[in-house]
Amino acid sequence: MEGKEEDVRVGANKFPERQPIGTSAQSDKDYKEPPPAPLFEPGELSSWSFWRAGIAEFIATFLFLYITVLTVMGVKRAPNMCASVGIQGIAWAFGGMIFALVYCTAGISGGHINPAVTFGLFLARKLSLTRAVFYMIMQCLGAVCGAGVVKGFQPTPYQTLGGGANTVAPGYSKGSGLGAEIIGTFVLVYTVFSATDAKRSARDSHVPILAPLPIGFAVFLVHLATIPITGTGINPARSLGAAIIYNKDHSWDDHWIFWVGPFIGAALAALYHTIVIRAIPFKSKSKS
Repeated sequence: MEGKEEDVRVGANKFPERQPIGTSAQSDKDYKEPPPAPLFEPGELSSWSFWRAGIAEFIATFLFLYITVLTVMGVKRAPNMCASVGIQGIAWAFGGMIFALVYCTAGISGGHINPAVTFGLFLARKLSLTRAVFYMIMQCLGAVCGAGVVKGFQPTPYQTLGGGANTVAPGYSKGSGLGAEIIGTFVLVYTVFSATDAKRSARDSHVPILAPLPIGFAVFLVHLATIPITGTGINPARSLGAAIIYNKDHSWDDHWIFWVGPFIGAALAALYHTIVIRAIPFKSKSKS
């Protein structure tokens, strides 16, 4: 028995862990903090990669709105929830599309597909103001075009069934809707920061490949929780595109919530990740 126990002990230690576990995994030996992106980078405007990234954001947001709003319309047209994919199906459509589109565009534009994500990454100095504004414009244009194509397929049902526009549901106050949008966007943007953290990517080679999965899953879970409250915005471009194409008074009454809420949630997530999780300001002080 002693010999067998020795074999087990040697076998268990023959192949050490590829990466340390726990607090030892936080070593900075193989990692250097990337410099913050400049506020303005004029050279970007003459680079094809800059324009290509904007086009990628446009197409991704176009496809996102097309698939998700079409799914919402299908549920609305059904005689009852059991005859359609229901709320769970809508949540899967939103989360699944984000998973697929982030996977497709991450290497080109970063796969934002959401002005709130872009805003949060800008606050964390992950991209320049020039690129952030360009991304937001292209995302909003893509969203308008995506919702417009859905309306083109079924103009009458689109107008009678709400057009996928975000509004605060009856029985909920505007404050409740704003809170739902803030927290929901915080969950999403916090997940984006964690899934794309450069330090984790340097330490664990599988992290960049798996990043779209937790981001899409976060979108799915937030939709499950907040569809009954606001229809789930957490993406100002998605809300704007549907509101412009639907263009009814009540779709604009609460529209500010779907910009203010996501931007506050994104800012809080950026601050939390930068100051608490990564402690970047404190590292800068200790080095100086």
